[in-house]
Parts: sequence; structure tokens; C-alpha cells
Amino acid sequence: MKSLFSRLTFTGFGPHRLLSGVAAPPLEAIHGHRPSRLREKVRKRCPRKPGVYGMVDATGELIYVGKAKCLRSRLLSYFRPRSRDPKAGRIVEHTFVIAWELATSEFAALLRELELIRRWQPRFNVQGQPYQRRRRVYVCVGRRPAPYVFTAAAPPRTARHIFGPVPNGDTVREAVRRVNDWFRLRDCPQSQEMVFADQRELFPLELSPGCIRHEIGQCLGPCAAACGRDDYAAGVAAAVAFLEGRDVTPLEAIERDMTAASAALQFERAAALRDKLAALQWLTEHVVRLREAARQSFVYAVPSIEGPDLWYAIHGGQVDAVFPAPQDDATRRHAARVLEATYPGRAGEAGGLSLDEVDGVLLVASWFRRHSAERRRRMTPQEALSISGGEAL
Repeated sequence: MKSLFSRLTFTGFGPHRLLSGVAAPPLEAIHGHRPSRLREKVRKRCPRKPGVYGMVDATGELIYVGKAKCLRSRLLSYFRPRSRDPKAGRIVEHTFVIAWELATSEFAALLRELELIRRWQPRFNVQGQPYQRRRRVYVCVGRRPAPYVFTAAAPPRTARHIFGPVPNGDTVREAVRRVNDWFRLRDCPQSQEMVFADQRELFPLELSPGCIRHEIGQCLGPCAAACGRDDYAAGVAAAVAFLEGRDVTPLEAIERDMTAASAALQFERAAALRDKLAALQWLTEHVVRLREAARQSFVYAVPSIEGPDLWYAIHGGQVDAVFPAPQDDATRRHAARVLEATYPGRAGEAGGLSLDEVDGVLLVASWFRRHSAERRRRMTPQEALSISGGEAL
């Protein structure tokens, strides 16, 4: 039975997605049955250059993939018991082969690392794994006739607005509940009948709400004809504006109430407001940050440690193509063709990324957040095309 689910034997990292038609960089590998032997070979043979590395166990399975700005320093850190983390120790215990591949820059190594994790799914890696992506959900607004905010593993056709995906768990469920409460949207089952105040009936009946949320001021009561369609639609529109980051009034109001409650020594109320504020801030941070990242489209010029500098065409927050920076007529023509194929008529997505896309978008956003000085190397697609001598987009 075990052989039915065995991992692939590692023979090389494989082709480079962003360098289609180009041979993958050469692979270097060292062998050793003891950590001390591996450490000795790393010191002798591993260069002080950026790249990706892989750890292979005695069965030939690739068990871990990593990236480094300096491969030699990073790999030697695995053999320092006093300073390494426990996970690094476990990886080294199972490692019989260390392989590495050089990259033209740290950014290139970061992209290659994510590609290899997706391809090989090493058991000691977490980020980029398929099961890790399944731990994300979408925040949706929809489901007629009275839309509300809910989470879904996959956006349903009934969703009018889609945000995320964001990490799944108790925090997102609590945040979604708070959004519905604040904007007084329903969160009852779909089986609950909705009856708006402006619906004409031949023999009107006195209706009772399906739950206590209307009575305590947390729902407009569309199930009990307590509101009209326009009033409810206004609440939905306000919730969408909040999730899009266009209206932060709820956060400001809760923070004011929390400060006032604390000043009045109403500590229980202040604590409840603090928890509400924390949940909503968490949701807006994840949703708005991902939404803004997915709107980014630019060209990133990256110096290479060897060979020509490279331009990365980033559209919708993720890398679509990479090509040599224009230096002569041939490279200018090639750059213009790539730019014209990548950008015309395309706008960055505002949300609702696929689970396969979100890792790449977060990777690019995190890179520029941690290396803010690199933003000066960005160009608009039009600026890049002008340098390449192509036609206007």
C-alpha cells in the first residue's frame, strides 16, 4: 500500500516556469551519510551567491526546499545546533543529499522557491502547499433576496462581491459575524423566508422575526417586514464599502466608544469593544491588503549578479513574465513584444483571487513591504515600453 502513494525520486528541480524554452540553471549536489560530512562539503563547494536549495533523504525524496540570499551561509546555519531552530535539526537528521541551484538575484530565488514547493510539495515545507491553500476561504456578499456577508471555500454563483481569500478559522468567522451585526444584515439560514415592508400582500399578517438579532438592534429584520428593500440595500452597500476599504467609519466609531468606556471605568464594555475592533481590523487588513496587492501592475528592474539585468512584468500583483533588460535592438524588440502581450487591455483584479494565485500575489507584496527601497526600481508598463521602443499601450 505504501508504494501506491510514494513520492517521486528527486533527479533535479526541473524546468523554470518563468524561463520557458530556456534550460534550467545547472544543479550542484553533495552527498554525505553524516551531518558532519555534509557540512564539510558545504564549506568547500557552496558559493556565496543567491539561489534555492533542496534537502533529499536516503530514499531519494525531496523533503525540503528553501531559498537564500547567500547559499553558503544559509546552509551552514543548519549545522549549528545551538542557534538553529528545532525544525532545521529534524531536516538535517533526515538529509543525505543537499542540492542547490544559483539564481540571478534574491528576488529570483524567492520566486523559484515557491515554484518548486508547488511542484514537489516537500513534507517539511508549509507555505505554498496545496493543503495550506485549502485553509483559506473567501469572504462573500450575496444570496438573494436579502444579501449578507458569509465565508465560502469556493465563491458561489450567488455571491455579488468576493474578497480574499483570507486565512480560515475562528477569527474570520468572528469578523464576518461582526460585520453583519454592525451593518444590521441578516445571517440566518437560506430557508428563512424574507418579507420586506414594501412587499404588497392582499391579507397582511403580523410577522415575528426569526431570531432575536432584530430585537437587540443587530438586524434590520427583512424576515419580519421591519425594513424596505432600499433600506436593506443601503446596509449591504455600506458593508461592501467597508470591505473594500473605502469607509473606515465603523473602526473609528468603535475605537471612540472603547476609549470613552475605558475613561468611564466601564472595563467590561471596553474589553468587548476591543474584541470587536480587533476582529474587524484583522479582516480589513487581510482583505484590503490583498485587494490592493492584486491591483498592482508594473515592471520591476532587477540587477543580476551575473549576466544581463532582468525585467519582471508584474500584472495583477504577480509575476507574468521575466526577460532581459533592453540593451540592444534585439533585446528591445523582445522586451516590447513581451510588454505588449502582457499589459494591453488588462486591469488588475480587485479581489477574488484563485487559491493558486494568492501565494504569488502575497509573495510580491511581502517583498516590497520588506524591501521598500526596491520600489524605486519599478516602472509603469508605459515607461518600460517607451524604453523598449514599442507602441503605446
